[in-house]
Amino acid sequence: MNRMTDKQKSGSWLSMTRRKMLGATLAGAGTLLTGAGMSTLGQRAKEKGKILLKGMPSIPKGLELAVTMPLIEALHGRRARRFALGAEIPDGPLKFKSRHAPMPLGELEQMMVLTAAAGNTGWFYLHPFNPNYVPNIPNYASAAGGRTFPSAAGFHTSEIFFTDDNGTYFLPTRDAHNLIKTDENGATDLNAYLQAHRARIKKLSDKRMHIPPNPAHIEMHNPWCVNVPGSTLVIPVADLAQHHIAVLCYLVQNGACIFDDVNKNPVPGIEKFSALVDVKNPYPLTYVEQLSLAEVTAELSTACYAGALMLQAMGLGGWMFDGITPLSVLGASGDPEMPGLGFRYDTDERWPLPNVTGLPGVFEGFCPPHYKDMRAVVEAFVQRKFGAGGPFNANTPGPYRESAAVRGAGKVHS
Repeated sequence: MNRMTDKQKSGSWLSMTRRKMLGATLAGAGTLLTGAGMSTLGQRAKEKGKILLKGMPSIPKGLELAVTMPLIEALHGRRARRFALGAEIPDGPLKFKSRHAPMPLGELEQMMVLTAAAGNTGWFYLHPFNPNYVPNIPNYASAAGGRTFPSAAGFHTSEIFFTDDNGTYFLPTRDAHNLIKTDENGATDLNAYLQAHRARIKKLSDKRMHIPPNPAHIEMHNPWCVNVPGSTLVIPVADLAQHHIAVLCYLVQNGACIFDDVNKNPVPGIEKFSALVDVKNPYPLTYVEQLSLAEVTAELSTACYAGALMLQAMGLGGWMFDGITPLSVLGASGDPEMPGLGFRYDTDERWPLPNVTGLPGVFEGFCPPHYKDMRAVVEAFVQRKFGAGGPFNANTPGPYRESAAVRGAGKVHS
């Protein structure tokens, strides 16, 4: 991977601020608006961008290039760049061997990529209005903070793991509050932002995760360039069980219920709730399951895409892909040569695949055996939303003048 060209001295990037980064964005936006014929608006944006860019401190050249790259260039220039320093294509028309040794990312580079893929971006603004919820507000969200990627209805059930030459790690951010601390001028120190995320990293192993070059674990066009020495492999993982619970809550609150179309049976006792949901027109269970899977897939994909755009802006090689068997990565392959992340899983002769439920003590799915039963699961889910630190707890700080009143307007599930 290509690295930033200037030496990363501790004092060279400490005072980089989001306001100065915004200046670069505004400069790029001004150019685009002018080109689109909106000359007055474009000129104003360019002038504002230039003002915010003035007085930038001495920083690594690569970081300076990253924060001044217009978004449109990152979007249109995005490519999968697979050949890193130290890599080798052993055969074929593109046969080539690098003359250089592998070069891992520096701490600054790695944290820029990690925070792009999973960074906290301040308070989530909630869903402000639904006429069917008045005098309350929609209580969909499960997290009080926002991140660099969207999540369906603010559910945010995913986290990221990553592995490099020094080990395997976990970076939890889904329940982080506001990690962006601003000064009296509204500027945020980039170093403080990165260090706040770095402090959340938990080391799980001193070793890089091993992926055997076996088609049972990885597509064979990948072993030469994936998880090789010097690389950082970022692995987003979603709690599908929790997301599905959030979807069911959403449906019930909006008058819908489900039907077990696999076994052709209604949910036992559903008729008791005819005043709450439309029992005559239920959603098929398989449809709701597919909906949940599609939504968490979008969450994971946009997290990776945000990271890929940061690679583009920083001039680093890399790409987003799914050419590794998910069960192998999580640790459910059954192959001792591929322990993966070590997640717990169950098997049953009736199931075509193992059922992976979580990594004990680190990332536990909202389902048994990590909870006693499904009642305990639902209670934990309600606690995440309405308990201490949750998005609908009046004591959780927020972006509003009267955040306590706004957060307290989310009706508790019952």
